Amino acid sequence: MAVTGAAGFIGSAVTRQLLGRDVTVVAIAERARHIDNLAGLDVEVREADVRDAASVRRALEGCRFVFHMAAVYDFWAQDPSIFYDVNVRGTRHVLQAADDVGCERIVYTSTVGTLGLNGTAAGTPATEESIADVSHLFGHYKRSKYVAEHEVLRAAAQGTPVTLVLPTFPLGPRDLRPTPTGKVVLDYLNGRMPGYVDTSMNVVHVDDLARGHLLALEHGQIGRSYILGGENVTMRELLAHLSNVTGLPPVERRLPKALALVAGSFSEYVEGRLLKRPPSVPLEAARMSTTVMLFDDSRARAELGYSSRPAVDAVADSVRWFIDQQRVAPSRHAKISLSAAR
Repeated sequence: MAVTGAAGFIGSAVTRQLLGRDVTVVAIAERARHIDNLAGLDVEVREADVRDAASVRRALEGCRFVFHMAAVYDFWAQDPSIFYDVNVRGTRHVLQAADDVGCERIVYTSTVGTLGLNGTAAGTPATEESIADVSHLFGHYKRSKYVAEHEVLRAAAQGTPVTLVLPTFPLGPRDLRPTPTGKVVLDYLNGRMPGYVDTSMNVVHVDDLARGHLLALEHGQIGRSYILGGENVTMRELLAHLSNVTGLPPVERRLPKALALVAGSFSEYVEGRLLKRPPSVPLEAARMSTTVMLFDDSRARAELGYSSRPAVDAVADSVRWFIDQQRVAPSRHAKISLSAAR
């Protein structure tokens, strides 16, 4: 069983789920990437860069099944071509290599960011059937994943045995970087959230998401997509969960959506374009913060037997992990009531 991106947030969770089933795992990781999330795990680590077709082919030799999760998940890069080199060309390399070595099945990790959200503002969650409005594919991450999905679906139409899973917004342990989702939790813990924009999202525990990947391998149809989600919550509800779990004061200030967009534009221009450093408020993140992102994962529940725990449990586990990793400033840590955590 091969896992690309095995050292990542979701990839390491999938790897642990597989090991829990006594499966032999080939963990594929880029040479330069930290593999702390694989420390102590009984896996065979094979180095490969998905941008290098030959190294991918070597890494997949002898593997019957592949979970392809290696991707650039970020809202800004000094050179945007990295999104397409990894997320699109890298995916093509994995699909071709899997065909070449005779892999029996592939599970490709896409994102709900490729789905249309036209009805979500009125309270109607998006499904796998929601048609994307390409003008709403903000930023290179979403655009590159949308193009990569096209490549995956085209391969499926030509006979490649691949199933697609679309994660929502995962929280939980081992979010080393952290991901943009985990950054919301970490910013709150460190008191770097002066206010919030009125929006909604679907929060899922990373371990439930990982289990959904295995269910997709076992029960998913070839060429079919499955949203793997959790609970739809407003940003205010998410922040309330954080306050209840930690005992820290809630974030009360509601910010205008226009202010978020102005801050994102300014940050990306000054910090990103002029200073050549990651913007504090990437414009893509600002745009997402003004978009209602509700999702319905009924298909996965009905066809795969998927289930998930409440959002507050994902929040609590994320909080505990960041605290255990000493990622919280001492002045804020001293104010946290661990007894409040579930």
